Amino acid sequence: MTRIPGFLFLAALATPLAAQDPAPSENSIVVTAQRSGAPMWTIDTPSGTIILVGEIRAIPKTTPWQPDRLKEATAAADRVILGARPKISPGDIFRIMFSGSKFTKLPDDSVASDYLAPDQWARLERLGAAHEEDYARQSFLLTSFQMLRKELRFNRDTADDASDVVKDAAEKADVPITRAATLRGEDIIDNLAEAEPQVHIPCLGAAMDAVEAGPDIVEQRGSDWRRYDIPAVMANPLEGALGQCWPWADETLGSELRTIWVERIAEASTAKGTTLAVVPLRVLAERGGVLDQLDGRGFDIAGPAWK
Repeated sequence: MTRIPGFLFLAALATPLAAQDPAPSENSIVVTAQRSGAPMWTIDTPSGTIILVGEIRAIPKTTPWQPDRLKEATAAADRVILGARPKISPGDIFRIMFSGSKFTKLPDDSVASDYLAPDQWARLERLGAAHEEDYARQSFLLTSFQMLRKELRFNRDTADDASDVVKDAAEKADVPITRAATLRGEDIIDNLAEAEPQVHIPCLGAAMDAVEAGPDIVEQRGSDWRRYDIPAVMANPLEGALGQCWPWADETLGSELRTIWVERIAEASTAKGTTLAVVPLRVLAERGGVLDQLDGRGFDIAGPAWK
């Protein structure tokens, strides 16, 4: 057996204590996360800290935020909570393929004017003519998303979403990831297929508001998000349209998506260390939303004003 010289043995005992990097403190993780520029709230608990990152999807590339800082904070966290994930089976895909018209067309031979008030139909017809589109037979939900995508181009030239940044960083650093919920694809498809056209009229109205407000609202939404002006983000016509549309506006699915977040955060408040959660901003900051409910439960929340 090889003998280790005495002076090397003593050095081996002393050196690791001096060379080891100290474990990041909860406060340093919070500071690193905040330097990313994403709006967030922190909750100190008896055993740790919860960081709630308020996410908006499709952030314009021109929005000056620093995802690398969020990656650093994620790698140092003890656990991560991300949004609900649909569990889609091959059977669900076939169901969509064979019942596609339920999602893209109005029922039977009906047309938009059968469901809309005269002024709503005149407005939709005017927008259709301006954009060389025929919305008469198309489902209101598809029309809404088509207008937002094509006319506002809100999902073009975008930066990484916060949830994608955190997911990739957590996987790379072997930080445990919990999903707020796993939704069955069958339930989601049934929920959407069974909805009557009238259910999506508020979504259509909000989408028309956004399109008529003009494409500048896309950049403004990103700018307000980065400036932590949460009420301005929530009042933006684009954010309003996304919140008025399925699934968030659905009485069953939308309610479930909100309730699970309060439950997951309450559970995290009993865990040791740092929990980093990425939550849709509209779910956090809306009236009666997650932040309001957590505040009502007595949690001490630090962060930007949300109302």
